[in-house]
Amino acid sequence: MSDAGQRVLVVDDENAIRRYLHTALTAQGFTVYEAASGEEAVNAVLSDRPDIIILDLGLPDFDGIEVTRRLREWSKTPIIILSVREAENDKIAALDAGADDYLTKPFGTGELMARMRVAMRRLANKSDEPVIQVDNLKVDLSRRLVTVNEKEISLTPTEYDILRLLMQNAGKVLTHRQLLKQVWGTAYESEMHLLRVNISNLRRKIETDPARPHYLVTLNLDGFKGSCLIYYINFPSHRLQDENDAKSDGRLARQARPQKPARLRPNITHKMTQIFYLHLSAMG
Repeated sequence: MSDAGQRVLVVDDENAIRRYLHTALTAQGFTVYEAASGEEAVNAVLSDRPDIIILDLGLPDFDGIEVTRRLREWSKTPIIILSVREAENDKIAALDAGADDYLTKPFGTGELMARMRVAMRRLANKSDEPVIQVDNLKVDLSRRLVTVNEKEISLTPTEYDILRLLMQNAGKVLTHRQLLKQVWGTAYESEMHLLRVNISNLRRKIETDPARPHYLVTLNLDGFKGSCLIYYINFPSHRLQDENDAKSDGRLARQARPQKPARLRPNITHKMTQIFYLHLSAMG
């Protein structure tokens, strides 16, 4: 695995440590982001989407172990703890919270680099992710590459995470709360504006006509504890057979006149809607 282009988040309240790691990691081809507190760390993971996190435990607002717990609610990004704490209990607590490795200060740069490579290689081996394609929209999960009609599309890290999640669930519906929780974390489940803005930007990049989306569809279900938005990728098997309806009416016999493209509509039946509402009820 090449380190070039890999994004690293360094979380430490000591400016000297951050500056040293920034210089050392940049020299190895990494793109480095910094955070000096737990809150800054969580926000940086949301905005910068690092490939790996180097995390100190002694942060000014809340402990690095708590940062790890919060991130593990929705993120699988490798976390390496870098701390002066040498007690076995601290190491066990950090690893149990979800950290991938633990290195005590003072540390050798070479050893840190080796542990980073192992953590990222372990994640890559677990992933072994495929290429997912729906019509002309293709997402190469292992390369984080998105193309439409064989043309590469540049997405922000957040836009990519939304599309990846939807493509991995192609043919299924996801609620706005599910998307917010899995992309931003549990603390953001009510932040609808974040989702709306990113969905709008994503449509502008992957759709020919964002006002009439072919791929990324939104439905508003009213009548159950208010309003619930659901999102899904318009998978071919989940479209109504408008062409079959047209055949039964004899309309396709008129081939001389240009035909409007079939309008794509979600194949969500009354029964499916009932099941979906029951699912929401079970979720509380």
